[in-house]
Amino acid sequence: MPWEDKAILFSILLVYSSSQVLASGEIQEDGQCAELNNTRWQEYRQQRVRVEVQYLLLTRRNPDCAQKFDQDSVGKPTSHFNTSRPTKVIIHGFSALGRKPSWVTDLAQALLGAQDANVVVVDWIYGASFAYNLVVENYKEVALQISVLVNQLQQKHGCRLESFHLIGVSLGAHVAGFVGTLFEGKIGRITGLDPAGPMFKGADTSDRLDPTDALFVDAIHTDSDHFGISIPVGHVDFFLNGGMDQTGCARSRFASMYGYVICDHMRALHVYMSALNGTCQLTGIPCASYEDFLKGSCVDCEVFKGRCPAIGLQEKSGIATSPVPQQQKIFLLTTSSAPFCAHHILLTLEVSPLDKSAEVEVTLTTWSQGTEHHFRLKTEATVYRTVLAHPVALCQIDSIRLRNTGARLYRQGDIHVKSVCVSELPLRSHEAPLCVNDIDIRRGVPWSHDFVQVCGTS
Repeated sequence: MPWEDKAILFSILLVYSSSQVLASGEIQEDGQCAELNNTRWQEYRQQRVRVEVQYLLLTRRNPDCAQKFDQDSVGKPTSHFNTSRPTKVIIHGFSALGRKPSWVTDLAQALLGAQDANVVVVDWIYGASFAYNLVVENYKEVALQISVLVNQLQQKHGCRLESFHLIGVSLGAHVAGFVGTLFEGKIGRITGLDPAGPMFKGADTSDRLDPTDALFVDAIHTDSDHFGISIPVGHVDFFLNGGMDQTGCARSRFASMYGYVICDHMRALHVYMSALNGTCQLTGIPCASYEDFLKGSCVDCEVFKGRCPAIGLQEKSGIATSPVPQQQKIFLLTTSSAPFCAHHILLTLEVSPLDKSAEVEVTLTTWSQGTEHHFRLKTEATVYRTVLAHPVALCQIDSIRLRNTGARLYRQGDIHVKSVCVSELPLRSHEAPLCVNDIDIRRGVPWSHDFVQVCGTS
C-alpha cells in the first residue's frame, strides 16, 4: 500500500477511533483488576463485523493486576504508565475457540522481570476468533487502532517511537509489522514469535512482517511446516531445531494432530520467556540452511564480528555490526523443556577407508546425562561431522563412548578410527578440541575414554 493511502487511512481512523477504540480505557477506581476478554460463537456471529480492541497495562507497580489503558489514562494519579520508560506492546494472534490467551500474564511478567517498562497488552479477541480467513481480514484494522494509540502517546505525551517494542505472537506478528509500516519503520523494535504462515508466506512485504517495519526486527521460528512462516521476516531469524518439529512435542499416534502442531507453534513463546528469565543464554549460529548447520559447515559468527545473536532483550540481539544485515538465518538446537538451553557440540569422526559400510554409535556423557548420535559410514568417505545438542558445556563432558552397531553379515566388523574430536560452537581460535586418536572398534566390544577437565572461569 502506498504511503499516501496509508496516511489517509491513518488520518480517518485517528478521528474515528478517539471515541471508539479508547472508550474502554477507563482507569479502575474500584481496585478491580482488568481482564482479557473471552468470546463465544454466538457472540461472534452477532458481532463479527465489529473489531473491538481494549488495552491492558502492567508495570512493576502492578505486575499481577492489570489496568485498563488508553492515552487519556496517562498522567492520571491512578495510572502506572510512565512516559520515561520503554513500552512493550504484546499482541496475541488467532484464537480458534475464542478463548483469551492464557500466556499473556506470564509473558508480561517475564518482560517486567528483565526490564523496568510499561507493558501494554492488546486484546482483540473479538476480531481474532473462530474463522481464520476472516481474522486475517481484520488484522490491518487492529494494527491501525494500535497505531492511533502509539501516535497519541508520541504526540501528546512525548513517548519516542524508538522506545516502543512490539511483540507479536503468530498472527500478532503481522499486526505488529503493519503498525511498523504505518510509522515508516521508525518503531524501535518488533519481535515475531513464530509469525503466522497461512495466507502470509506469499504476501507482499507491505502485508506481512519484514525487516523494514522497525529499526530492528527479530523473529523466532518453531512451526514453519504448519502454522508458522518458513521464510525470514526480520534482520535476524532464529530457527529453533530447524524451525519445525520441536523436541518434547508429542508425535505418537495417540497425541492429537492439533495438540502436536500447537506445541510446535507455541514453543517460540515459551523459549522467548525462558530467555527473558535469564537462566541461560540461547544463542545461535548463522548458516544458509539447517542441513549445513547440522553437518558442521557453519561454526562461527564472523559475519557478526564474532558475536553470536541471542534470543531476548539484548540490543539488536547482541549483534555488534552496523548496519545489521537483513534476513540472516540463525540456527540453534534446544532441549525438550524449560529453560531449553543446549550447548552446540561439534563431533568429528575420521576413520580409515572401509571395505564395507558400517554404523558407529557415539555417546557423550556428563554425570548421568548422555547425548547419542549414530554415524552411517560409507566406503567412499572417511570424515564425518555433526552438531549435537548437549545439556552442558564441553568442559563438563566426562566421557566418550564408541560402539560398532553394524549388522553382522553385511557391515564392516572392525573399524579403525583415526580420531574422534569434540569442540563447542562457536569455534574460537584459542580453544582446542578434545580429541582421542588411533582407536580400533570391534563389533560388540564398546570402547570408552574418560576426560579429565576443569572448566575455566571466563
